[in-house]
Amino acid sequence: MTTEPAALTLGASTINAYLPILVMLLGAVGFGVFNLVITKLIGPSRQGERKGESYESGMTPVNTARKRFNIRFYLIAMVFLVFDIEVIFLYPWANTFTSLDPRSDAGMIWLLRIFFFLFTTVVAYIYGYRKGVFKFD
Repeated sequence: MTTEPAALTLGASTINAYLPILVMLLGAVGFGVFNLVITKLIGPSRQGERKGESYESGMTPVNTARKRFNIRFYLIAMVFLVFDIEVIFLYPWANTFTSLDPRSDAGMIWLLRIFFFLFTTVVAYIYGYRKGVFKFD
C-alpha cells in the first residue's frame, strides 16, 4: 500500500486521462508540418506567367477574379449560417431537455430559453424576407 497523498494520485490520473488527446493533437500537428516541409523540400517550385493565372475549372479566364457580387449572396449565406447554428444548438438542447423532470422549474427555464432562441431566429428570417433576400431577379 502506498502512502501518497490523494491529490497527487488524482492529478496523475487526470493527466493520464488527457494523454491520448495530447498524443492525437501532436500527431495531427506533426503530420501537417511534416507534409508541408516535405512538399517544400522535394516538390516542384516553378514560377511563371501561366502558373500565376487564375484557375477556372480548365477554362481560359475571361475577366479578373476581383468581381463584385450582389449583396444577396452574402445575405443568403448569413441566413444559412443562422439556421445551421440553430440546428447545432437544438440537438444538445433536445438531448438535455428530454432528461429533465417535466414538473420542475429547470424544465420551464430550458423551455423558455429555447423559445427565445427560436423567436430570435424567426425574427432574423422575417428581417431577411422583408429586405428581399430570398427574391432573385
